[in-house]
Amino acid sequence: MGGGMGGNMNQMLKQAQKMQEEMARMQEELQTRTVDASSGGGMVQVVVSGKMELVDLKIKPEAVDPEDVEMLEDLVKAALNEGLRKAQEMTSNEMGKLTGGLKIPGLF
Repeated sequence: MGGGMGGNMNQMLKQAQKMQEEMARMQEELQTRTVDASSGGGMVQVVVSGKMELVDLKIKPEAVDPEDVEMLEDLVKAALNEGLRKAQEMTSNEMGKLTGGLKIPGLF
């Protein structure tokens, strides 16, 4: 290897390290962010964090029908799945901004 190559390699390593630090910071920040989702016209509302955890769940009294528990279960599942999808999308979008659209295996 010529003397000129070493300098480029060091520069690339520094850039990669900086990007890694920025991504770690971004991942931490995303874990504190939340997204809202609902189902049944707002009868069931959820808040999901960037950690893919359910942070809050609200169920309107009119959604609770002792004769039809299955409907309520479906509304909760629908709202939660939508919330998880939105949280995943938020994470992918923010990470995509950092990586310039590069898909880095193991990160998202």
